[in-house]
Amino acid sequence: MPAQENREKFLRAYANLPLNTRKEIILVLEEKGIKQPITWEVAFFEVKNNTTNSEKILKKLEELGII
Repeated sequence: MPAQENREKFLRAYANLPLNTRKEIILVLEEKGIKQPITWEVAFFEVKNNTTNSEKILKKLEELGII
């Protein structure tokens, strides 16, 4: 799926989340043996700012069937 489509799906899903849910961990990114928990809020920040991590996050969320 194109990255832009995943981005839009994520933003729609995020907008519909209850505020308390946004603090929950949705995935763990691992780079160079270091595991980083990613919450909805962190994912939103990364996607909104179109960082290099945003592509990894969106791909992983698609693989997990979250978006």
